[in-house]
Amino acid sequence: MLDALSPVDGRYRRHTQTLATWLSEQGLIQHRVEVEVEYFLELVKILPQLADFPQDKVDALRAVHLEFSAQDAQWVKDQERTTNHDVKAVEYFVKDAMDKLGVGAWKEFVHFGLTSQDVNNTAIPLSLKRATEGEVLPLLDEVVSDLSRLALEWKDVPMLARTHGQPASPVTLGKELQVFVERLRSQRVGLANAVYAAKFGGATGQFNAHRVAYPEVDWPAFGQTFVEAKLGLIRTPLTTQVEPYDHLAAWCDALRRIHTVLIDLDRDLWTYISMDYFKQKIVAGEVGSSAMPHKVNPIDFENSEGNLGVANALLAHFAEKLPISRLQRDLTDSTVMRNLGVPLGHSVIAMNATRKGLGKLVLNADKIAADLDANWAVVAEAIQTILRREAYPQPYEALKALTRTNSTINQTVLREFVDGLDVSDAVKAELKAITPANYLGFASDLVRG
Repeated sequence: MLDALSPVDGRYRRHTQTLATWLSEQGLIQHRVEVEVEYFLELVKILPQLADFPQDKVDALRAVHLEFSAQDAQWVKDQERTTNHDVKAVEYFVKDAMDKLGVGAWKEFVHFGLTSQDVNNTAIPLSLKRATEGEVLPLLDEVVSDLSRLALEWKDVPMLARTHGQPASPVTLGKELQVFVERLRSQRVGLANAVYAAKFGGATGQFNAHRVAYPEVDWPAFGQTFVEAKLGLIRTPLTTQVEPYDHLAAWCDALRRIHTVLIDLDRDLWTYISMDYFKQKIVAGEVGSSAMPHKVNPIDFENSEGNLGVANALLAHFAEKLPISRLQRDLTDSTVMRNLGVPLGHSVIAMNATRKGLGKLVLNADKIAADLDANWAVVAEAIQTILRREAYPQPYEALKALTRTNSTINQTVLREFVDGLDVSDAVKAELKAITPANYLGFASDLVRG
């Protein structure tokens, strides 16, 4: 949409439209309607004044949220212009639907004893849970799967490592990608096990109105069953008017850690492309630079990194702000909670970009091999370690003197150095057999898909 204020709903809408099912304004309204309807139907089971509610109308009433439409959402928004209260407009929508179904006689039990946060603090975590489990985690799994496939494909490709930007003990390309596979799998656990906490307890959290009307009902137990068995959330039993959001802050931090790993991956792959370790598949019609026709830029990894940064900035604010509310409640959480879908939008955009970038990578094996062959000094570690085993005097210092006083360290220089050592011919042969391409430790074995 060209008139969208945010690129999440404009330029990148094709990536985020699935999230809108749960996290758009319409999605939020639908989840609120779901809470109101399902709460009413639970009351039908326990309150004497609802005992004669016609059971043949239950499915039709439930359809009010299951078949919620854009026209229904517009009805609520139109009503909100009058009420100036979003949840009250939802209450009126459900009551209007009950009138149309011929069950209006019982409609005053809609929103019975509740405050708006009983609805918001169930509807929002429910929508967030569904979006995370339905979209974010499956997409993350696709990223990990793509990465794992490449790690296996390149698990035996020797590559020069660089620590502090300097040549270091060789690795395999696959092992380095496997590092990110394992990191993402580890951090996924935190997001997959996130607690989606809900507040459900009346105006200030202790069912005042409920108890005064029906003192014989165990309302805390009712609330627990409704929130956990019916909605699939975790009820926080002690709250103010709002759920404390501590678990939501933990969800933000769990997603941020995943994003941070992905930023690290994006930057490493960008760097490998700049080092010519990877070429990129050319996409027909795609332009790399408006001025330089030869360029194929690593735009997918750059796009991903940028979107992840925006997402993390928002998530950091959410995690710091939401658990703080003055006394029993202030309204600062309201506008913040309306933005929960934004970082998820950037997250989805970013992961799709990373996947696209991974799919365009073409291994430049010749360049990787040439870099290894130009850095024979990295086997000095291997030589001095074997010399330690052989009780050779000051082996580290000997290799240090060699590698720091010769402007060029190649296979010939190292062979001459080994020939001059006072060790057996067998040890000399062992040392000469070491090359940058085979000094790899267990790198290949560490890649296991």
